[in-house]
Amino acid sequence: MVKETKLQVEAIKDGTVIDHIPANIGFKVMKLFKLYNTCERVTIGLNLHSSVLNAKDIIKIENIFINEEQAKQLALYAPKATVNQIENYAVVAKLPLTLPSTINGVFYCPNTNCITHDEEAIESSFKVVLKSDDVYLKCRYCEKVFSREIMTERN
Repeated sequence: MVKETKLQVEAIKDGTVIDHIPANIGFKVMKLFKLYNTCERVTIGLNLHSSVLNAKDIIKIENIFINEEQAKQLALYAPKATVNQIENYAVVAKLPLTLPSTINGVFYCPNTNCITHDEEAIESSFKVVLKSDDVYLKCRYCEKVFSREIMTERN
């Protein structure tokens, strides 16, 4: 039996490949990194076959390299994703995904009474809390706790 090795999404020469994103999360990652605002070529594959996830999304970004801080933000959306730095069509580095201890200015607090909704435009700040393999975000200002799913769904 011959195994098919055809790429479903074209290779890139230099840039970042974010692979093993859970299906239907790819657009959220695009929004997180504001990839809709770049002049570089971005290739996105949605609901691709995956032997591990059944279905996955993949994003390939030419000439842009995701840094470690961005990789921590990505971990909130896709904790088991892989981030590969590509140079001259070869993987030169793999960024580990680890949850950050805090995350600032990325999410809006769902609590409409929170001071971050005030006219003073205070930047949001959340402490990342891990409880029995579930991720929660605790607002620095109103101290309310929200699940990762609620936070990533809103943004």
